[in-house]
Amino acid sequence: MSETPKALEQMLNAWNELDPDAVRGHLDKALAEDVVFIDPTHSTVGRDAFETMVHDFRAQFPQAVCSRSSGIDGHHKLYRYNWEIHQGGELLVPGFDVAAINDAGQVCRVEGFFGPLPPVAAD
Repeated sequence: MSETPKALEQMLNAWNELDPDAVRGHLDKALAEDVVFIDPTHSTVGRDAFETMVHDFRAQFPQAVCSRSSGIDGHHKLYRYNWEIHQGGELLVPGFDVAAINDAGQVCRVEGFFGPLPPVAAD
């Protein structure tokens, strides 16, 4: 298992921050200025766009809690991990991310997927 880059913890803190004015502080520590974020519902570039996405998420799910649901595995500055989003004790969505860390130790790319992997198709 790989050591968890601090930037991944800081990014998770931003998703869970309830004070809108404090979100940017987490993101400034966690993300490269030109961070790329892609998941099934978003494709953004830049720290400002990422911040807007976090605020939109919090407006839609005000009491949601985002957490990692696995350890972190990594190599060559790439890291993968499972996550879950819960609200009111209910699982809203599980997923996993692959994140890249730059030489400055900041997240420069996140590729997210929702739900479990599909089963192998029968022949």
